[in-house]
Amino acid sequence: MPAVSIIIPAYNAETGIERCVRSILDQEYKDLEVLVVDDGSKDLTGEILDNIAKEDARVVVIHKENGGVSAARNTAIKQAKGKYIQFSDADDWMAKEATKLLVRTMEEKQCDMVVADFYRVVKDNVSRKGNISQEKPMTRQEYAEYMMESPADYYYGVLWNKLYKKEIIDTYNICMDESLQWCEDFVFNLEYVLHADTIAALPVPVYYYVKTEGSLVAKNLSLTKIVQMKTSMFSYYNNFYKNVLDEKTYRAERMNIARFLIDAAGDDMTIPLVPGTKKLGEENIPVFYQSDVNSLPVTVYYLQKAYDRHFQSIALKYEMSLLEVKILFCVTESHQVSSQKDIADFIGVSQLSVFNSLTKMAMKNYIAFSVEDGKYHIAAAAHAKPIVDDIHNAEKDVMDLMLKDFSEEEKQQIQKMTERINCNLKNSL
Repeated sequence: MPAVSIIIPAYNAETGIERCVRSILDQEYKDLEVLVVDDGSKDLTGEILDNIAKEDARVVVIHKENGGVSAARNTAIKQAKGKYIQFSDADDWMAKEATKLLVRTMEEKQCDMVVADFYRVVKDNVSRKGNISQEKPMTRQEYAEYMMESPADYYYGVLWNKLYKKEIIDTYNICMDESLQWCEDFVFNLEYVLHADTIAALPVPVYYYVKTEGSLVAKNLSLTKIVQMKTSMFSYYNNFYKNVLDEKTYRAERMNIARFLIDAAGDDMTIPLVPGTKKLGEENIPVFYQSDVNSLPVTVYYLQKAYDRHFQSIALKYEMSLLEVKILFCVTESHQVSSQKDIADFIGVSQLSVFNSLTKMAMKNYIAFSVEDGKYHIAAAAHAKPIVDDIHNAEKDVMDLMLKDFSEEEKQQIQKMTERINCNLKNSL
């Protein structure tokens, strides 16, 4: 049985569905199934999906008569075999590390739901979206209080930036309300959270949401019409808070709860060209050099890029620079780091850059300075332990990628050879 079931409803999605499904199949996390519901498509969606399913047994295509996105998702939820449930829309795609990070957060934090940041894509522009950066898991009430601050935000309402437990969905018969034409995903989330004891935030963008025609604003609906639809949903939202908050707190927060109506027109605005918006493709560590030559320098280049990609996720998660993460990596890899020059030499940057980063990291209590046996030492501080743990996970992830499909015997041989190579190089230098 797969650990994760990823559900995609698809209707006339021939332009984007292959990119979406292949982004999931290319995930670093492999223990998954992809349930794609062809909801009576009249274009080539069904044929595209059937061809992909022939290539990869993890893809399960469900063809059905058109019944709407909620019915499609419900059909897949019933057939899902995974311990966890993840969703995607057919026009969007996932970052390679998405499912891995969601599952890791769920299991390390021992929570019932994970909510992650995402990228908003409008044509060639992309910007990061997210609301919660709290490191510790939240109680249901704490999460509800965050939601009150931005009740109409996609971060809370959509399905595709979250990871759910199938056990909770089955136990409480949580499903999409097929009678709703709008906001059905938000209602699903409200009902799920009522049965989730703890929720963890993953402040790393793991999903690319493509703004397409068909949203409320894109349809040019009047503000009055949008508010009318919002009002019809308010009873769900209001009842949610009645269940989550005690009576005294509920009465005190009624005005904040009512912001769900005030924020009605703010759901789906385009990305403004402000700092933080990037060209699509520039949000990740670039890999420009391509070579079919199996030389050691090329291997070193790709290995460095792999580490940078994984360290970038850590930098985003903790609001650090990539250089700061590399410095922590450097000082945790060696117990003999005694100067900025050592770090600068290891990373390949100027001592001034290292000095500036160390100053910022010391202010955040990420770096500790000490003197032992008359020698000056730079090390990771206790406050940086969660970051160091993530760095160790990143090291393991890079090794898993590098040694994919290697036998255990081959991995042991590689380890011995690496030790000998390092020894030879170190002695020669």
